[in-house]
Amino acid sequence: MSILTTFLTGSNQGLLWAVMAIGVYISYRLLDFADLTVDGSFATGGSTAAIIVTSASEYIGESASRGMFIAIVALLAAVVAGGFAGLITGLLNTKLKIAPILSGIITMTGLYSVNMFIMGIGTGSLKSNLGMGSAGTLFTFARKIMPISLNWIVAIVAIIVVAIVMALLYWFCGTEIGSAMRATGNNEKMAKAQGINTQNSKILGLVLSNALVGLSGALVAFQQSNASVTMGVGAIVAGLAAIIIGESIIPDKFPFWARLLSLAIGSIIYRVIIAYIYWSDIDAEYVKLVTAVLVVLALCIPLIKDKIRLANIKNGKTGNKKSDQADLTEDGVGGEETGAVQETNAESESAMKDETSEEVRNA
Repeated sequence: MSILTTFLTGSNQGLLWAVMAIGVYISYRLLDFADLTVDGSFATGGSTAAIIVTSASEYIGESASRGMFIAIVALLAAVVAGGFAGLITGLLNTKLKIAPILSGIITMTGLYSVNMFIMGIGTGSLKSNLGMGSAGTLFTFARKIMPISLNWIVAIVAIIVVAIVMALLYWFCGTEIGSAMRATGNNEKMAKAQGINTQNSKILGLVLSNALVGLSGALVAFQQSNASVTMGVGAIVAGLAAIIIGESIIPDKFPFWARLLSLAIGSIIYRVIIAYIYWSDIDAEYVKLVTAVLVVLALCIPLIKDKIRLANIKNGKTGNKKSDQADLTEDGVGGEETGAVQETNAESESAMKDETSEEVRNA
């Protein structure tokens, strides 16, 4: 695999995973909710899309248009399945008062068996993975309509999906319901004081978050032509890394649409680096370790930026003090000017006193 092909493959994966990063952004940044459901709902989206496409293989036949229709239906079903997982987490947290991180862990654990059940539909047994090679995927159906390289097909479809998701989320966050959800994440007590139902806002945010995660899982399953119960392992870490990398490039001072764009940029950068790690022929046993180190470095970016900013501020203040002292002492000019100013002020004060005393005598 060439360097260019590796870059294109990593960019395509980054775009597909960017949808998941946007979902994590909703829970992690907008809601301030540590949601670990992502690792399970990602696989839920992939397994749901895979079973629908494989179950409809006879209907699809050789027709690309039928295949595209079934693939789109599978994507929508993956969105619903992922949203349902987020609903469970939201109910556990808001109604049963379970801690956010524990609510996500409980749902994620249960989804492991649920995903095996979904992929085993029609077989009477649980399945840990499901291939779609013979049935086809969204990208193989699109290639029959546009006879170009599969990598470019994936790129075109991914860009369209990411653009639609960003546009819809940007619009939604500007609505009254979306603003209430963001207010809940910023300050829950203040949101309650304003009459916002914060529990419903949390549930809605988690549903939206995991719905996008499920959509991303379905797209990744289509690219791999395979779905498995372990495909979502580490998804939350990858999402957080994409968020941190993107925010280091486009900080919070930029508009909301730019911050959404930064998520796609961060996801692409992260996946391109991972692609080159695999391309460098590192032993498979060390890939996870290198990936973990990469994530740690990404998460340390904000700390490094703060250290550099504080150092620059400190050096700037020190430099200003030194320059002021140099100006005052250089060639004695500062001292002479200061003395002249003091003499002028003294003369003006004495003149004012004389005028005041003269007015008093006249009176």
